Amino acid sequence: MARRIVTGEENGKAVFLSDGPVANTHDYVSVPGFQTVLVWATAQGVPLLPHDGKDPVVSIQSVVPDPHGTRLIVVQFPPDSVFESPNFDPAAAGQEYAVHLPGLAETFEPDGSGKHRTETIDYDIILSGELWLELDDGETRHLEAGDIVVQNGTRHAWRNRGDVPAVMVAVLIGAAK
Repeated sequence: MARRIVTGEENGKAVFLSDGPVANTHDYVSVPGFQTVLVWATAQGVPLLPHDGKDPVVSIQSVVPDPHGTRLIVVQFPPDSVFESPNFDPAAAGQEYAVHLPGLAETFEPDGSGKHRTETIDYDIILSGELWLELDDGETRHLEAGDIVVQNGTRHAWRNRGDVPAVMVAVLIGAAK
Protein backbone atom coordinates (compact mmCIF):
# COMPACT_ATOMS: atom_id res chain seq x y z
CA MET A 1 0.00 0.00 0.00
CA ALA A 2 1.26 3.46 -0.89
CA ARG A 3 2.36 5.85 1.83
CA ARG A 4 1.16 9.44 1.37
CA ILE A 5 2.63 12.39 3.23
CA VAL A 6 0.63 15.63 3.12
CA THR A 7 1.96 18.98 4.24
CA GLY A 8 0.06 22.12 5.15
CA GLU A 9 0.19 25.15 7.39
CA GLU A 10 -0.87 25.84 10.92
CA ASN A 11 -0.43 29.32 12.33
CA GLY A 12 1.81 30.28 9.42
CA LYS A 13 4.18 27.34 9.99
CA ALA A 14 4.68 24.36 7.64
CA VAL A 15 3.51 21.11 9.24
CA PHE A 16 2.84 17.52 8.33
CA LEU A 17 -0.93 17.08 8.17
CA SER A 18 -0.85 13.34 7.56
CA ASP A 19 1.54 10.45 6.99
CA GLY A 20 0.17 7.03 6.22
CA PRO A 21 -1.60 4.76 3.75
CA VAL A 22 -3.89 6.16 1.07
CA ALA A 23 -7.53 5.50 1.95
CA ASN A 24 -8.61 5.21 -1.69
CA THR A 25 -6.56 2.11 -2.56
CA HIS A 26 -8.15 -0.92 -4.22
CA ASP A 27 -6.85 -4.37 -5.07
CA TYR A 28 -9.33 -5.77 -7.57
CA VAL A 29 -10.70 -9.21 -6.72
CA SER A 30 -12.02 -9.82 -10.24
CA VAL A 31 -8.75 -8.73 -11.88
CA PRO A 32 -5.89 -10.25 -9.87
CA GLY A 33 -2.86 -7.95 -9.82
CA PHE A 34 -4.82 -4.83 -10.79
CA GLN A 35 -4.55 -2.06 -8.21
CA THR A 36 -5.52 1.61 -8.22
CA VAL A 37 -4.40 4.19 -5.69
CA LEU A 38 -6.15 7.55 -5.98
CA VAL A 39 -3.55 9.62 -4.16
CA TRP A 40 -4.89 13.19 -4.46
CA ALA A 41 -7.51 15.33 -6.14
CA THR A 42 -8.21 18.99 -6.67
CA ALA A 43 -11.58 20.41 -7.60
CA GLN A 44 -12.47 22.57 -10.56
CA GLY A 45 -10.85 25.99 -10.43
CA VAL A 46 -7.78 27.23 -8.64
CA PRO A 47 -6.75 25.19 -5.57
CA LEU A 48 -6.77 27.17 -2.34
CA LEU A 49 -3.90 27.38 0.12
CA PRO A 50 -3.40 26.63 2.87
CA HIS A 51 -4.88 23.15 2.49
CA ASP A 52 -7.84 22.60 4.83
CA GLY A 53 -6.55 19.22 6.03
CA LYS A 54 -9.47 17.20 4.61
CA ASP A 55 -8.67 14.13 2.52
CA PRO A 56 -9.97 14.95 -0.98
CA VAL A 57 -10.05 11.33 -2.21
CA VAL A 58 -12.16 9.69 0.48
CA SER A 59 -15.54 10.52 -1.05
CA ILE A 60 -14.55 11.28 -4.63
CA GLN A 61 -17.45 11.44 -7.09
CA SER A 62 -15.37 10.87 -10.24
CA VAL A 63 -11.85 9.73 -11.03
CA VAL A 64 -12.06 11.97 -14.11
CA PRO A 65 -11.64 15.59 -13.01
CA ASP A 66 -13.80 18.47 -14.15
CA PRO A 67 -12.07 21.15 -16.26
CA HIS A 68 -9.08 22.52 -14.33
CA GLY A 69 -9.41 19.87 -11.63
CA THR A 70 -6.70 17.24 -11.16
CA ARG A 71 -6.24 13.65 -10.05
CA LEU A 72 -3.07 11.82 -9.06
CA ILE A 73 -3.45 8.06 -9.45
CA VAL A 74 -1.07 5.11 -9.34
CA VAL A 75 -2.15 2.08 -11.36
CA GLN A 76 -0.66 -1.41 -11.29
CA PHE A 77 -1.52 -3.30 -14.48
CA PRO A 78 -1.37 -7.10 -14.34
CA PRO A 79 -0.12 -8.99 -17.40
CA ASP A 80 -2.73 -9.31 -20.16
CA SER A 81 -2.78 -13.06 -19.48
CA VAL A 82 -5.04 -12.30 -16.48
CA PHE A 83 -7.76 -11.17 -18.91
CA GLU A 84 -7.26 -14.27 -21.07
CA SER A 85 -7.70 -16.69 -18.17
CA PRO A 86 -10.79 -18.95 -18.32
CA ASN A 87 -11.56 -17.72 -14.76
CA PHE A 88 -11.74 -14.07 -15.82
CA ASP A 89 -15.27 -12.65 -15.49
CA PRO A 90 -15.61 -9.43 -17.52
CA ALA A 91 -18.99 -8.58 -15.95
CA ALA A 92 -17.56 -8.81 -12.43
CA ALA A 93 -14.57 -6.71 -13.48
CA GLY A 94 -16.90 -4.09 -14.96
CA GLN A 95 -18.91 -3.92 -11.74
CA GLU A 96 -15.75 -3.53 -9.68
CA TYR A 97 -14.45 -0.79 -12.00
CA ALA A 98 -17.79 1.04 -11.67
CA VAL A 99 -17.50 1.05 -7.88
CA HIS A 100 -13.83 2.01 -7.57
CA LEU A 101 -13.29 4.05 -10.74
CA PRO A 102 -16.45 6.17 -11.00
CA GLY A 103 -16.42 8.49 -13.99
CA LEU A 104 -13.64 6.52 -15.66
CA ALA A 105 -15.41 3.16 -15.84
CA GLU A 106 -18.18 4.71 -17.92
CA THR A 107 -15.68 5.80 -20.59
CA PHE A 108 -14.60 2.25 -21.44
CA GLU A 109 -15.97 0.96 -24.73
CA PRO A 110 -18.46 -1.91 -24.28
CA ASP A 111 -16.55 -4.33 -26.53
CA GLY A 112 -14.07 -5.21 -23.75
CA SER A 113 -11.11 -3.77 -25.69
CA GLY A 114 -10.06 -1.49 -22.85
CA LYS A 115 -10.25 1.48 -25.21
CA HIS A 116 -11.45 4.70 -23.65
CA ARG A 117 -11.22 8.47 -23.97
CA THR A 118 -11.42 11.10 -21.26
CA GLU A 119 -11.54 14.86 -21.55
CA THR A 120 -8.25 15.19 -19.74
CA ILE A 121 -4.62 15.86 -20.39
CA ASP A 122 -2.70 13.07 -18.65
CA TYR A 123 0.95 12.95 -17.67
CA ASP A 124 1.71 9.21 -17.46
CA ILE A 125 5.02 8.02 -16.04
CA ILE A 126 6.00 4.35 -16.17
CA LEU A 127 7.60 3.44 -12.83
CA SER A 128 8.23 -0.26 -13.38
CA GLY A 129 7.54 -3.04 -15.82
CA GLU A 130 6.51 -2.53 -19.43
CA LEU A 131 3.31 -1.26 -21.03
CA TRP A 132 2.13 -0.84 -24.58
CA LEU A 133 0.04 2.23 -25.39
CA GLU A 134 -2.45 1.39 -28.12
CA LEU A 135 -4.18 4.10 -30.15
CA ASP A 136 -6.73 3.97 -32.98
CA ASP A 137 -6.17 1.35 -35.68
CA GLY A 138 -3.97 -0.66 -33.29
CA GLU A 139 -0.90 1.59 -33.56
CA THR A 140 1.23 1.03 -30.44
CA ARG A 141 4.28 2.30 -28.58
CA HIS A 142 6.29 0.12 -26.20
CA LEU A 143 6.95 1.84 -22.87
CA GLU A 144 9.48 1.01 -20.16
CA ALA A 145 10.30 2.38 -16.71
CA GLY A 146 11.18 6.05 -16.97
CA ASP A 147 9.14 6.69 -20.13
CA ILE A 148 6.62 9.54 -19.99
CA VAL A 149 3.47 9.86 -22.09
CA VAL A 150 1.48 13.06 -22.51
CA GLN A 151 -2.02 11.82 -23.35
CA ASN A 152 -4.06 14.62 -24.93
CA GLY A 153 -7.62 13.32 -24.64
CA THR A 154 -7.15 10.65 -27.28
CA ARG A 155 -8.83 7.25 -27.55
CA HIS A 156 -6.41 4.66 -26.17
CA ALA A 157 -5.84 1.45 -24.22
CA TRP A 158 -3.03 0.21 -22.00
CA ARG A 159 -1.63 -3.28 -22.59
CA ASN A 160 0.78 -5.30 -20.48
CA ARG A 161 2.15 -7.93 -22.84
CA GLY A 162 4.85 -8.86 -20.34
CA ASP A 163 4.68 -11.43 -17.57
CA VAL A 164 5.09 -9.12 -14.56
CA PRO A 165 2.90 -6.26 -13.32
CA ALA A 166 3.63 -2.76 -14.58
CA VAL A 167 3.19 0.36 -12.46
CA MET A 168 2.31 3.78 -13.82
CA VAL A 169 1.66 7.08 -12.08
CA ALA A 170 -0.74 9.44 -13.84
CA VAL A 171 -1.67 13.05 -13.31
CA LEU A 172 -5.04 13.81 -14.94
CA ILE A 173 -5.88 17.43 -15.66
CA GLY A 174 -9.49 18.17 -16.55
CA ALA A 175 -9.87 19.81 -19.94
CA ALA A 176 -12.71 21.17 -22.04
CA LYS A 177 -13.57 20.51 -25.67
